[in-house]
Amino acid sequence: MNKSFKTSAILAGVGILLASYLFYSYLAPTPPGLCDINSTVNCDAVTKGPLAEFMGIPVSLVGLIGYITILYASLMKFKKLHLFMVSFGMVFCLRLTYLEIFQEKVFCPVCGACQLVMLILFIISLKLNAAHDPA
Repeated sequence: MNKSFKTSAILAGVGILLASYLFYSYLAPTPPGLCDINSTVNCDAVTKGPLAEFMGIPVSLVGLIGYITILYASLMKFKKLHLFMVSFGMVFCLRLTYLEIFQEKVFCPVCGACQLVMLILFIISLKLNAAHDPA
Protein backbone atom coordinates (compact mmCIF):
# COMPACT_ATOMS: atom_id res chain seq x y z
CA MET A 1 0.00 0.00 0.00
CA ASN A 2 2.76 2.48 0.86
CA LYS A 3 4.42 1.83 -2.51
CA SER A 4 1.21 2.88 -4.28
CA PHE A 5 0.96 6.11 -2.31
CA LYS A 6 4.66 6.82 -2.95
CA THR A 7 4.23 6.23 -6.69
CA SER A 8 1.14 8.41 -6.63
CA ALA A 9 3.04 11.21 -4.87
CA ILE A 10 5.79 11.07 -7.48
CA LEU A 11 3.27 11.13 -10.33
CA ALA A 12 1.43 14.02 -8.69
CA GLY A 13 4.78 15.86 -8.57
CA VAL A 14 5.21 15.26 -12.31
CA GLY A 15 1.66 16.52 -12.84
CA ILE A 16 2.43 19.64 -10.81
CA LEU A 17 5.44 20.37 -13.03
CA LEU A 18 3.43 19.85 -16.23
CA ALA A 19 0.46 21.91 -15.01
CA SER A 20 2.84 24.65 -13.80
CA TYR A 21 4.30 24.88 -17.30
CA LEU A 22 0.80 25.14 -18.79
CA PHE A 23 -0.22 27.77 -16.22
CA TYR A 24 2.95 29.74 -16.93
CA SER A 25 2.16 29.53 -20.65
CA TYR A 26 -1.35 30.80 -19.91
CA LEU A 27 -0.03 33.78 -17.90
CA ALA A 28 2.98 34.68 -20.07
CA PRO A 29 2.42 37.45 -22.63
CA THR A 30 4.65 35.47 -24.98
CA PRO A 31 4.36 31.74 -24.24
CA PRO A 32 7.59 29.73 -24.15
CA GLY A 33 6.47 27.66 -27.14
CA LEU A 34 8.39 24.52 -26.17
CA CYS A 35 5.76 22.21 -27.60
CA ASP A 36 4.58 24.23 -30.58
CA ILE A 37 5.48 21.86 -33.39
CA ASN A 38 2.91 22.93 -35.98
CA SER A 39 -0.69 24.14 -36.21
CA THR A 40 -2.10 20.79 -35.05
CA VAL A 41 0.49 19.83 -32.42
CA ASN A 42 0.56 22.94 -30.35
CA CYS A 43 0.26 23.93 -26.68
CA ASP A 44 -0.42 27.62 -27.34
CA ALA A 45 -3.68 26.78 -29.08
CA VAL A 46 -4.87 25.30 -25.79
CA THR A 47 -3.23 27.66 -23.26
CA LYS A 48 -4.16 30.84 -25.15
CA GLY A 49 -7.22 29.70 -27.12
CA PRO A 50 -10.89 29.12 -26.34
CA LEU A 51 -10.10 26.06 -24.20
CA ALA A 52 -7.78 28.00 -21.88
CA GLU A 53 -10.57 28.77 -19.40
CA PHE A 54 -13.45 26.83 -17.91
CA MET A 55 -16.16 28.98 -16.32
CA GLY A 56 -13.69 31.88 -16.16
CA ILE A 57 -10.98 29.85 -14.41
CA PRO A 58 -7.75 28.89 -16.20
CA VAL A 59 -7.88 25.16 -17.02
CA SER A 60 -4.18 24.89 -16.18
CA LEU A 61 -4.85 26.31 -12.71
CA VAL A 62 -7.61 23.74 -12.15
CA GLY A 63 -5.08 21.06 -13.10
CA LEU A 64 -2.38 22.51 -10.87
CA ILE A 65 -4.67 22.67 -7.84
CA GLY A 66 -5.91 19.17 -8.61
CA TYR A 67 -2.40 17.71 -8.74
CA ILE A 68 -1.46 19.53 -5.51
CA THR A 69 -4.53 18.05 -3.82
CA ILE A 70 -3.66 14.58 -5.15
CA LEU A 71 -0.12 15.00 -3.77
CA TYR A 72 -1.59 15.95 -0.40
CA ALA A 73 -3.98 12.97 -0.45
CA SER A 74 -1.06 10.69 -1.35
CA LEU A 75 1.19 11.98 1.42
CA MET A 76 -1.60 11.81 4.01
CA LYS A 77 -2.85 8.46 2.63
CA PHE A 78 -6.41 9.72 2.22
CA LYS A 79 -7.78 7.06 -0.13
CA LYS A 80 -11.24 8.58 -0.61
CA LEU A 81 -9.96 12.10 -1.31
CA HIS A 82 -7.44 10.58 -3.70
CA LEU A 83 -10.15 8.66 -5.54
CA PHE A 84 -12.42 11.71 -5.73
CA MET A 85 -9.67 13.97 -7.08
CA VAL A 86 -8.35 11.54 -9.70
CA SER A 87 -11.90 10.69 -10.79
CA PHE A 88 -12.65 14.39 -11.23
CA GLY A 89 -9.30 14.76 -13.00
CA MET A 90 -10.06 11.93 -15.40
CA VAL A 91 -13.44 13.38 -16.35
CA PHE A 92 -11.93 16.85 -16.71
CA CYS A 93 -9.06 15.48 -18.86
CA LEU A 94 -11.37 13.43 -21.05
CA ARG A 95 -13.55 16.48 -21.67
CA LEU A 96 -10.51 18.59 -22.54
CA THR A 97 -9.06 15.91 -24.84
CA TYR A 98 -12.36 15.58 -26.66
CA LEU A 99 -12.62 19.35 -27.16
CA GLU A 100 -8.97 19.64 -28.22
CA ILE A 101 -9.19 16.94 -30.86
CA PHE A 102 -12.73 17.30 -32.19
CA GLN A 103 -13.53 20.98 -31.66
CA GLU A 104 -10.19 22.77 -31.93
CA LYS A 105 -8.52 20.06 -34.07
CA VAL A 106 -5.28 20.42 -32.13
CA PHE A 107 -3.23 18.29 -29.75
CA CYS A 108 -1.24 19.72 -26.85
CA PRO A 109 1.66 17.36 -26.00
CA VAL A 110 1.98 18.68 -22.44
CA CYS A 111 -1.77 18.25 -21.93
CA GLY A 112 -1.43 14.71 -23.28
CA ALA A 113 1.32 14.02 -20.75
CA CYS A 114 -0.91 15.41 -17.97
CA GLN A 115 -3.71 13.15 -19.12
CA LEU A 116 -1.44 10.10 -19.16
CA VAL A 117 -0.29 10.89 -15.61
CA MET A 118 -3.94 11.27 -14.54
CA LEU A 119 -4.84 7.90 -16.12
CA ILE A 120 -2.06 6.15 -14.20
CA LEU A 121 -3.11 7.93 -11.00
CA PHE A 122 -6.70 6.80 -11.61
CA ILE A 123 -5.60 3.16 -11.95
CA ILE A 124 -3.50 3.43 -8.77
CA SER A 125 -6.43 4.98 -6.91
CA LEU A 126 -8.79 2.22 -8.00
CA LYS A 127 -6.30 -0.33 -6.64
CA LEU A 128 -5.88 1.62 -3.40
CA ASN A 129 -9.61 1.84 -2.85
CA ALA A 130 -10.20 -1.82 -3.76
CA ALA A 131 -7.80 -2.92 -1.03
CA HIS A 132 -9.34 -3.75 2.32
CA ASP A 133 -6.49 -2.22 4.30
CA PRO A 134 -7.76 0.80 6.33
CA ALA A 135 -4.80 2.92 5.18
